[in-house]
Amino acid sequence: MLFKDIDTDPCRVGTLKVLCRVVATTMHERAALSLIDSWLPSAGDDAAVVDDLVLSTDMLHETTDFPAGTTRYTAGWRSVGASLSDVAAMGVDATAAVAVYAAPSFETEELRDFIDGARAVCELCGAAYVGGDLDGHEEFTVATTAVGSGHAPVPRSGATPGETLCVTGTLGRSAAALELFERDPELGNDLFCFEPRVDAGRAIAPHAGAMMDSSDGLARSLHQLADASGCGFDVERNELPIDERVREVTTDPTDAFERAVHFGEDFELVFTTDDVDAVQTASPTPVTPIGTVSESGVTLDGEPLENRGYSH
Repeated sequence: MLFKDIDTDPCRVGTLKVLCRVVATTMHERAALSLIDSWLPSAGDDAAVVDDLVLSTDMLHETTDFPAGTTRYTAGWRSVGASLSDVAAMGVDATAAVAVYAAPSFETEELRDFIDGARAVCELCGAAYVGGDLDGHEEFTVATTAVGSGHAPVPRSGATPGETLCVTGTLGRSAAALELFERDPELGNDLFCFEPRVDAGRAIAPHAGAMMDSSDGLARSLHQLADASGCGFDVERNELPIDERVREVTTDPTDAFERAVHFGEDFELVFTTDDVDAVQTASPTPVTPIGTVSESGVTLDGEPLENRGYSH
């Protein structure tokens, strides 16, 4: 996610950077973001829009984002993919990406594998990986920025009561991968190399009211969409497309639901539309209707759906 406002006053920009550091050390991530939203009232979409450019930036750390067994190829793919997913959520073309690679030491094979992964995910999305920066750091850390372009980006604020709520792909893939890393690292890495839904986002955009990606989990994403659009959502549990790999790591329906709805990091698109048939025909990725847009509240089978999901 990226703040939408671009403030060019050097003093204010410098002050905001200092305030962000202070906030980050004294409160929870979600509280910090809420406070920053109050300073930048138009912030909040998955990416910033400047003229016809769409920009997004992300930071991933070894301790919070890369389980033991994650290869540098997977790290390159997943890091750059996270920013490309934000571009996808705006329903525009992906153009290019850069990354800052920070580590305690620079090893030839690790660097090459990282770049190969970053290039591969960019090529999959029709974008170019064009470089970045190197930095020494006590923990392997990656900061990425993706650039896209389009004339009509889809915001989070356009959902209208009566529309259908949909998701692309399946839910719980990353939650399954986290456990599979321990017994089958190759499969864990394969699942972690998700496909940013850039092609699907472009296809969905003409029919979408509001859209975002599900990096924080379905439940939290719905609360964010509801806040942005001033609406609510009624979700049907039996309609949720839970990934088959979740069933491989747990036979408990409650646990499977938890992994699919609250874990996060699936990077699927969550959106509203008034023409499901058109979306399902146009999207190269399967689209599943999971509920409807309501006037207020976020519910699952009529009961409140807790606002809980991924947090660094």
